Amino acid sequence: MDARLQQYEDKMKKAYEYLESDYMGIRAGRANPHVLDRLRVDYYGTPTPIQQVGNVTVPEARIIQIAPWEKSMIREIEKAIMTSDIGINPSNDGSVIRLVFPELTEERRKDLVKDVKKKAEDAKVAVRNIRRDGNDMLKKLGKTEVSEDEIKGMEDQLQKLTDKFVKEIDTLMEEKSKEIMTV
Repeated sequence: MDARLQQYEDKMKKAYEYLESDYMGIRAGRANPHVLDRLRVDYYGTPTPIQQVGNVTVPEARIIQIAPWEKSMIREIEKAIMTSDIGINPSNDGSVIRLVFPELTEERRKDLVKDVKKKAEDAKVAVRNIRRDGNDMLKKLGKTEVSEDEIKGMEDQLQKLTDKFVKEIDTLMEEKSKEIMTV
């Protein structure tokens, strides 16, 4: 592949990886500790990820358990969870916080699948915008130092890259949709 196209491949890969990490935060009825990834607690004045102030485990399929290393952090962790968009109320026994994930209804599963498809479509739009930027760069190159045949070859490479990432995004979307709809 032409070195001038490498930056566009890197950008497409980042769009894919962003979608992948975004999907990790979508809960599919099972407890997934990644739903806590974006949450921060106030740890002595510093916003800190929950995973760095306690031990996060999944003892059962629908329960996340957080055991803070300092008992004083229980209230901070509970506050962070309640103000987040997770939609689950934490319960604690004085030393451990538990998040119990309810079974998803059929309607909620369908809404989640719609959300998954929308995120995938946004990622595909991002990939296509990157292709457009690459094609614009190639047109500028064509006016200066590169032959039409070389430009045509690089446009084909760029299109193949775009097709590859769109296909990977579709595959990821199908897998996540299937995971959500599995009861």
